[in-house]
Amino acid sequence: MRTLARQISTYLCPKYPSVSIRSRRISTLNGADELTMEEEVERKIGWGLKLFFAGTATYCAYQIVPYMGDNLIEQSVKLLRVKDPLFKRMGASRIIHFATDDEKRMKVVELGGAHGLVNMLKAAKDDRTRKEALRALVALSHTDIAVGALHQAGVSSVISSTPDSSEDAEVMGYKSSLLKRFQDLKFDTTS
Repeated sequence: MRTLARQISTYLCPKYPSVSIRSRRISTLNGADELTMEEEVERKIGWGLKLFFAGTATYCAYQIVPYMGDNLIEQSVKLLRVKDPLFKRMGASRIIHFATDDEKRMKVVELGGAHGLVNMLKAAKDDRTRKEALRALVALSHTDIAVGALHQAGVSSVISSTPDSSEDAEVMGYKSSLLKRFQDLKFDTTS
């Protein structure tokens, strides 16, 4: 950066300008003045480049960040529909991270995340996939409207029919937590 600034400053303010010797003698500039002027030009060009790069980064971020909110939630819900259990777990994990407030939980439900999680739980063949699906359902169940959507999707019967995990006790905790939440809101858990 300093080299570039030095090259630009020597181009803009050459040390040996092509002026006559007589005008050179009349000038009040001496070697020390030229050096301080050169340093000042280097500093100004350096700050100019830094501001240019910061402005470019700000512009790029301004163009990219708006696409990250709802689009990521939509992609996470789409991951629940893939056949591979790894991608389903990744989608459920992302939904857990997004379901931090009522607005985002409702956005997941509106995009079909509740039905996707129910179908994921139905089709789960291993404990890890069941556990992620149950964790995501617990994350969504903090909103009453989302619990109603989960009930309409038939999650209570799917949770009841989900086999208990022989290796992971957390699965039982998630199941009982969800069933208790349905009972608290007076939803029928026997269907």
